[in-house]
Amino acid sequence: MSTVFGKCIVNEPGGPSAIEWVQETLSAPADDEVSLQQEAISVDFIDIQIRKGSMGLPLPTGLGFSAVGKVVAKGKQVTGLEVGDRVAYSHSVAGAYAEYRNIPADRAFRLPDQSLAPEVAAGALFRGLTAWYLATRMKPIAMGDTVLVHAAAGGVGLILAQWLKHLGATVIGVVRGADKQRLALQNGCAHAIDSSSEDFVERVKVLTDGRGVSIVFDSVGKDTFEASLDCLARFGLMVSYGWASGDIEPVSLPALRNRGSLFITRPTISHYTAEASDFQEGAAALFELMASGAIQLTVGQTFALRDAGKAHEALASRGTVGSTVLVP
Repeated sequence: MSTVFGKCIVNEPGGPSAIEWVQETLSAPADDEVSLQQEAISVDFIDIQIRKGSMGLPLPTGLGFSAVGKVVAKGKQVTGLEVGDRVAYSHSVAGAYAEYRNIPADRAFRLPDQSLAPEVAAGALFRGLTAWYLATRMKPIAMGDTVLVHAAAGGVGLILAQWLKHLGATVIGVVRGADKQRLALQNGCAHAIDSSSEDFVERVKVLTDGRGVSIVFDSVGKDTFEASLDCLARFGLMVSYGWASGDIEPVSLPALRNRGSLFITRPTISHYTAEASDFQEGAAALFELMASGAIQLTVGQTFALRDAGKAHEALASRGTVGSTVLVP
């Protein structure tokens, strides 16, 4: 008997109302695929960019790259996964906003704790993989390093701050609002700056006795980039991994020299998890730290899958905390 399921697509770029609900029939998995009945789906800023047409993907397109579900069928070449297994996945092809989905088996990570709530696992994976490559692949973290994390109460920021603390760094978080400030302090940040009431550059200088930080992790983009450069110590590294407020202006190389021979990188998760082995390594590291208690996950808000537009509105408002998850 064939399975008919619903999913979200975008036919034309636009606002949240551009997300359409359609139905289709689930095909049998290819030899190297598994079919999943999805239980929880991650909502991320990149989904909003795709909906707006900013990513240049051909239309129509699905939305979402990461979710959690149970295996309901598998291809004949698939090993290591069985029907009934709960897995988390991150796939380079948009389409996670769906009740069912076929994905390559090597992009599925069998959860070590099969009883872990799907919402928690879904909220963790994409953001946790981002935190993994940021914390472990940019620049070695030395015990006592001081680093700055923007949006420290957001989905990635909460995990990243805890991961950096686990590696021995002193983490300064930047947030907006007292509630987010408290949350950041509870999740890895030694200091949390409320940028709605104080200048984060001046505060960083005070906290570091004028030296600055060794790394800035910035997912905000246009609104914070230039000021963040002023937070860096000599030979410091600017990691610009997001653009929630818009993309940055062209960078002046002489300005980097004059500010202390600074370094800049613009990384993306698709490169750092391009190989299945890297994806599996990052996922294993994430869920190991979660199991040990070194990383606690905050799922701040959940929405029904059919209400994906409302989830986008909430995320775009920058009023959310922690991870945002859709539930079919």
